[in-house]
Amino acid sequence: MHIATNDFSRLELSLKACTENYRFFRSLLEPRTKLLVLVKANAYGHGAVEFAAMMQRAGADYLAVAYPVEGLEIRRNGISLPILVLTAGTDFYEEIIATRMEPSIPNLHSLRIFASLLREKGIKDYPVHIKLDTGMHRLGFMTGEIPELIDFLNQTPEIKVKGLFSHLCVAEDPEQDGFTLGQIELFQQNTQTIAQGIGYMPMRHILNSAGIERFPQYQFDMVRLGIGIYGVSAIPGRKLSPVASLKCKILQIKQLGPGDTVGYGRWGKASEGTVIATIPVGYADGIDRHLGRGAASFSVNGHRAPTIGNICMDMCMLDVTGIPCKVGDTVTIFGEDPTVSELADILGTIPYEILSSVPRRIPRLVL
Repeated sequence: MHIATNDFSRLELSLKACTENYRFFRSLLEPRTKLLVLVKANAYGHGAVEFAAMMQRAGADYLAVAYPVEGLEIRRNGISLPILVLTAGTDFYEEIIATRMEPSIPNLHSLRIFASLLREKGIKDYPVHIKLDTGMHRLGFMTGEIPELIDFLNQTPEIKVKGLFSHLCVAEDPEQDGFTLGQIELFQQNTQTIAQGIGYMPMRHILNSAGIERFPQYQFDMVRLGIGIYGVSAIPGRKLSPVASLKCKILQIKQLGPGDTVGYGRWGKASEGTVIATIPVGYADGIDRHLGRGAASFSVNGHRAPTIGNICMDMCMLDVTGIPCKVGDTVTIFGEDPTVSELADILGTIPYEILSSVPRRIPRLVL
């Protein structure tokens, strides 16, 4: 029996890869265009505090989070960049104001509540970003609601519209470019209407990562870089640098005999000479159970080792028969090999889901 004394798992973050991706997307933009980086959902699983600090050093102009609590966390850790809160709700406006974050406002109900609180505090010209619905139909002002929006803004000195934005829902799909271009055209029309109505043109932004790659001519004043900065491209064959590599060490190695079974449900079946390695990551660490029973293979000393048996909560087993390895050797779950996109394809999902599923109990290590 061989048990490691220094077993651990970690998500390694490559500062070099991050910088390379940042420079690539920056190269697609005009010098005047601001670049916002999304660090919501714990920076897509990469670690919000660590990644926000990397982006601040890299020269990003803005950060964006989904919820106020995410913004508060990175504010408390010394991040001074402007922070856009994409799903601000109405319950954390006090905290948003106290930390000078900039809320996304998707409807008049939210706008009235925010303006009322600003009025109570005697604050004028507080920066907000108005969300416009151009076809996603999730959040945002519809075209027919814009006249009422303009009237309210003109009567509310507490609010200063810092940004007007919308979200593209199929920018990565060439077959639906007509819809995407229609979204952009409607965005142009509606932002012009608002600007004429309030007497100034706020900063405009609609492009996401796929939009930056495929429609850079519509970059307006700012773009929002999400999955691209983490190393996943919207263009087939374009290789960005994966920033995150999920790695762990082999806990134990066992020699099994013919007929031996592995794991819960005994789904793993050994043949003669089977060698298995147990590693300290499971479905509680973002290793989806559908990757078990040989569906996926991970990298062990340059060789692919398929999973054997079911994925457990905190561990899983690999068939390392014929692979030279020992207790304490490193196993790569995803990174350069295999890539997160490969695992996403196996699961019939998208890389976002896999990356954002890596829990906080996995330490993040910036290299």
